[in-house]
Amino acid sequence: MDSYADTNAGFVHVYTGEGKGKTTAALGLALRAAGAGWNVFLGQFAKGMRASECAILRRLADRFTFRQFGRSGFIGRVPDPADRRCAEEGVAECTEVLLAGDHRLVVLDEVNVAVAMGLIPVDALLELIALRSDPVELVLTGRWAHPRVVERADLVTEMRQVKHYYQHGVPARAGIER
Repeated sequence: MDSYADTNAGFVHVYTGEGKGKTTAALGLALRAAGAGWNVFLGQFAKGMRASECAILRRLADRFTFRQFGRSGFIGRVPDPADRRCAEEGVAECTEVLLAGDHRLVVLDEVNVAVAMGLIPVDALLELIALRSDPVELVLTGRWAHPRVVERADLVTEMRQVKHYYQHGVPARAGIER
């Protein structure tokens, strides 16, 4: 049977591009999945700061497992070895999650950025994708999705920025961007 015809099959999603909304789209899907009774794992790469979604996801612990694999603050153009260690620990934990099979939806937020910045090799991400078993739905977010990851995905959405209020000096706002 063609896997695209099987409505119980899980697929690989990539949300990428320069526009706003990649993490937001993944969180919306995660809420929908939890509402359908699915267990959800959301791991954030290259993020350690406390954004508003962290607070609510921790309150939904009966359906959500939420982990961050990054230090607070921004990663420089040349990542600190500590940033690389955080990402490697994230890959190890996500490997365990995918092998255990307890989560129907697994979101690896900003994993594309982690690959692009050299925190983890693209082959490590492709190995994570290969570990996914049906019916697990796997979502990979972040700018600069590697062409090999895009090729492997079943669904790719590219967010394109047309205009943004950041361009007029509006900082990230709690509840909207953070």
